[in-house]
Amino acid sequence: MSQSLVTGGAGFIGSHLVEALLAKGDSVIVIDNLSTGFKKNLASVAQSIKFVEGDILKADLLELLQDVDIVFHLAAISSVQYSIEKPTDVLQNNVMTTSKLLEAARIAKVKRFVFISSAAVYGDAAELPVHEHGMLKPLSPYALSKVWGEQLCLHYWEQGLETVSLRLFNVYGPRQNPTSEYSGVISKFVAIMREGKQPKIFGDGSQTRDFVAVQDTVRGIILAAEAPLAAGRTFNIATGTSTSILDLVSAINNVLQTQIAPVHIGPKEGDIKHSLADIRLATSLLSHSPALSFLDGLHLLVKQK
Repeated sequence: MSQSLVTGGAGFIGSHLVEALLAKGDSVIVIDNLSTGFKKNLASVAQSIKFVEGDILKADLLELLQDVDIVFHLAAISSVQYSIEKPTDVLQNNVMTTSKLLEAARIAKVKRFVFISSAAVYGDAAELPVHEHGMLKPLSPYALSKVWGEQLCLHYWEQGLETVSLRLFNVYGPRQNPTSEYSGVISKFVAIMREGKQPKIFGDGSQTRDFVAVQDTVRGIILAAEAPLAAGRTFNIATGTSTSILDLVSAINNVLQTQIAPVHIGPKEGDIKHSLADIRLATSLLSHSPALSFLDGLHLLVKQK
């Protein structure tokens, strides 16, 4: 049994991770400033965790990290659009919180530090699928903050702290807030189309994404914390398959038994055209591969009330 600290643990992915860690018998501390997370996401496990409401930059991290074995660092300002409008805010917050947390983890002799990065670091890749050693072309300050976070992790790996960076692709699933600007396209489209309204597609809808269910994502995160050969490496956490936004609308129509046509609007600044992951490294070293098909994951999301 391990003791874990989950930053951003009241968020969409973080709360699912907390539940999974508890299910395997670990003890969990959560720190979250609730800027995008919600206590209700942890309602079912509230009595089983230690919850700290606060900002990482202001917290006494050495006290928080006493007896902690693994840090899962999910907390970040993750809006691409906000990062374009307020680049200094996003870079300062994301990079400084990661830096402070890594240094505290090193001093506290934490066994492993798992950093949640993003497929946004690849930008609009010239070759697909993208692999972990491919060229990075961040198109937004948010993506750049993740590149710098990964580099900080490599620095601390060289200083003796076991670090792992995970580039998550387009995560979706129950508990994702469809009204938030941080939310993924699937949750937003399901919420809109459930009400009989037309979803708005940026551009022609031919852009593709590697959509990965939150359940599979969380499995990959936990495996990265445990796999002996993961330390010092970076992994794609995805499915290795892609779906166009037009096909997504068709799939949601199929699940909801509706026939709603999308509305097309202008392209979105900072958006990429295609995204598809090479997952061979995660399959090989983490023994991780997706268990949920896209349609099965979509059905689970639609069942969410």
